[in-house]
Amino acid sequence: MYLGLIILVAIVAVLLILVVLVQNSKGGGLSSEFAGAGTTQMFGVKKTTDLLEQITWGLASTIILISLASYIMVGGDDNGGGIKSVNVDRAQNAVVPGGNIAPAPAPAAGQQAAPAATTPAAPADTTK
Repeated sequence: MYLGLIILVAIVAVLLILVVLVQNSKGGGLSSEFAGAGTTQMFGVKKTTDLLEQITWGLASTIILISLASYIMVGGDDNGGGIKSVNVDRAQNAVVPGGNIAPAPAPAAGQQAAPAATTPAAPADTTK
């Protein structure tokens, strides 16, 4: 069903492109909009028929509605939108060189924390 929506969006997008290309251009391009030549008809085409304009708006709104429908069909993630990738799974399950070293557990309420690093005692001088 999701693939059908994607195909439908592609077909509607091609139809929208064709309808826009069929319309008469007003000429002058973007430069006439800001130079004051086309202030009476802002961002519109010259003498376009109402049918082509309605088809253009209809196809554009159809693409928006199909996009929203596809989002609803897929549904939201419950895991907070994390990245789903094979590489992420491999990285989480990979063996770290030197072993998996877990941090030391926190001391209990009545115990003191052990020193983080202990230095070994100096060896006795046996050369005498």
